[in-house]
Amino acid sequence: MLKTLALVFSFFVFFTGSALAQTQTPQKQEFFKARVIAVVGQGTKIQEGNKIYYQKLKVKIEQGPKQGKEIIIDNESQSMLSQSIHLSKGSEIIVSQNFNQSGKITYAFYDFYRINFLIIFLALFFILIVLVGGFKGLGSISGMIISLAIILIYIVPSVLKGAAPLTTAIIGSTLIIIVTTFLAHGFHKRSVIALVSTLISIVLAGFFATLAIHFGSITGLGNEDFANLQIGPTSNINIQGLFLGALIIGTLGALNDITTTQAATIEEFAKMNPKVKAEELFDKGLKVGREHIASLINTLVLAYAGSAFAIFIFFVLNPLKVPYWVILNNEIISDEVVRIIAGSIGLLLSVPIVTFLASLFYGKVEA
Repeated sequence: MLKTLALVFSFFVFFTGSALAQTQTPQKQEFFKARVIAVVGQGTKIQEGNKIYYQKLKVKIEQGPKQGKEIIIDNESQSMLSQSIHLSKGSEIIVSQNFNQSGKITYAFYDFYRINFLIIFLALFFILIVLVGGFKGLGSISGMIISLAIILIYIVPSVLKGAAPLTTAIIGSTLIIIVTTFLAHGFHKRSVIALVSTLISIVLAGFFATLAIHFGSITGLGNEDFANLQIGPTSNINIQGLFLGALIIGTLGALNDITTTQAATIEEFAKMNPKVKAEELFDKGLKVGREHIASLINTLVLAYAGSAFAIFIFFVLNPLKVPYWVILNNEIISDEVVRIIAGSIGLLLSVPIVTFLASLFYGKVEA
């Protein structure tokens, strides 16, 4: 927690230009891509009672105005992290240029350099999407890019400007679902049915989440990332609204998946028997939907559990021997429970909703 707060604090200091001292203009921190050309020395030492792993490295800056410059930097960490940040000759890293109290320039290891790997990994992902999904794969890539654009260009800036996070998330999600549904699945009647069903399910999921927040006294501060937003210029953001907005956006993809699949299933049933009654279509579709929802809810729970895996470790370890009912009552746990249940309720209700609408549209309705 303290480490995260320190990182957030550093972010605002170095990237927003906020001055902590009024007596002098603060020096700007700079970053450079570099490569380790030699490990000068390494080992362990005891510092303030803690075992510290250290390295002294000779690195060569490979980008920017100081390209080609060779410098000596230190790499130190607690022993528990020594293996994960062990550097060797040839390692690509990011070096930070800092200024000490006297104004002297110092350099330090900041992070591993991963951009090239991420580009290759992303390219591989896109290639697989196109190879497996064909033309629809291209549509899904476009939809993904547009979704991220709406989040980064509309939702986030609006929230930072003081807009209500929940309202902004609903509007942004609506734009996302309209664009991505038609891009990925084409302009079909089943796409419209899926779209309407998804929007209804989103509203219902948001409604139940709102009830849970009210009656469960959920503040949203159980999420460390949300809590950190209470520091600095983001302190005016409505965290409860942000929690709800994040829940809606996180559930959106799974909802869209189940509604489009279910609408397509009903359409195929209708093609097999053009004279089938709406009631029969609904019964058949619901049987398929139940199978889909069973696996999808488990997928959603596992996704949330994976993102909060560290919580499970502390829950089982429980080093302070806190009563389990106290741990379960903690908002860190409560937030995850609300997210899982509210999202799952939206998924559960989406099945009968889309099945009902699709059955009415494709089946024969008796007078």
